[in-house]
Amino acid sequence: MTSLLLVDDEVAFARTLGAGLADQGFDVRLAHDGFEGYRQAKEPSLDIIILDIMLPRMSGVDVCRRLRTEDVATPILMLTARGADSDEADSLDSGADDYLRKPFSFPVLVARCRALLRRGDRDGWSELVAGDLVLDPARRVVRHQGVEVHLSRREAALLEYLIRSDGEVRSKTAILENVWGDVEDPGTNLVEVYIGYLRKKIDQPFGTNLLRTHRGLGYQLEVHG
Repeated sequence: MTSLLLVDDEVAFARTLGAGLADQGFDVRLAHDGFEGYRQAKEPSLDIIILDIMLPRMSGVDVCRRLRTEDVATPILMLTARGADSDEADSLDSGADDYLRKPFSFPVLVARCRALLRRGDRDGWSELVAGDLVLDPARRVVRHQGVEVHLSRREAALLEYLIRSDGEVRSKTAILENVWGDVEDPGTNLVEVYIGYLRKKIDQPFGTNLLRTHRGLGYQLEVHG
């Protein structure tokens, strides 16, 4: 059974959400403050962590950042306040794999969790090569011009999808469906945000322009050779 840690200081909400997740087949553990969440999150048997950003004793961002610093690689889905773009940016910068804005749809939450778990099931997959880019999906490391660059889980998933597209332009909708699974808001800027993250890692440091934006059409990984 998939083990899930839910960290939220709204006790009644957490219990209700936890019961719903249990009905979906998750083995749910609860924590109601950041420090307790951090302590439980280090348990290696966990498969996924749902982490509210606003927590007493230690914020969700601090918990996530500390876990990543300690090489805890469990997928983390952050819950953020609706409309707070800075919360979303902080979540991603701290190492979270995904985020949802409150209030959210329960089926969307379940779909996001399952999408993260599918990403985690790809250990042992072979490297993907596109020009001088070499992606190791299991380690979430891409080599560009011989230099290793570490990616977040979602960055690696997006790059993998674009590599597998063999130079074809992929629409924002197609990317959301294939990389994120399901989304609550069709107007979300998730794709733009992560394309920006990838550009900062695999294009800008190397003076290349492999990640192309085609206005009104979508995105493309353009690799020659």
